[in-house]
Amino acid sequence: MRILFLGNSFTFFHDLPEMVAELLNAEVKGNLRGGAYLHQHIDPSDELCAVTRKLLTEERWDYVVLQDQSQGPITHPMEFTRAVAALSQMIRAAGATPVLYETWAYEEGSDTLASTGMTFFEMQKKLSAGYHTAAEANQTLLAPVGQVFAASRKTIQLYDVGDHYHPSSAGSQLAAETIAATIQMDQAR
Repeated sequence: MRILFLGNSFTFFHDLPEMVAELLNAEVKGNLRGGAYLHQHIDPSDELCAVTRKLLTEERWDYVVLQDQSQGPITHPMEFTRAVAALSQMIRAAGATPVLYETWAYEEGSDTLASTGMTFFEMQKKLSAGYHTAAEANQTLLAPVGQVFAASRKTIQLYDVGDHYHPSSAGSQLAAETIAATIQMDQAR
């Protein structure tokens, strides 16, 4: 199995793709850049776009995991929706299955979360709604990492203690397990 990851630091922290590779005995590759939005992967003026197109046309993939900037579905919903639609079409044309990697709200009680003007639950609800709507509209798989984070946040230190929004090693492991389970459920069908 071959899996391509398109995303940013929420994906490359602690080498989440390699964690997924170990869980699924898969080969992985990423086109990742800190702070990246999915719409940059379809913008011809952005280098991410050229690399994504090359990876999708010159290599074979079974799954392509899509992760947007941590507030992208909330602050740039039109760009997010358009990017998921375009990328899903490109991924299917390449013979692969798109997987949306739903991200999480920033750590409860942190200055980082306060700077958004939202509560933890408001942010998570908006992120989940954005990813769910995009998954339904484009018939993609959805790895509900944000919801799993919300359910686990009181029992596991999921956040980087320095910034309170990037994942800790345990957070990346939980995200990897959720993505792997989503792919395993698809394969079992």
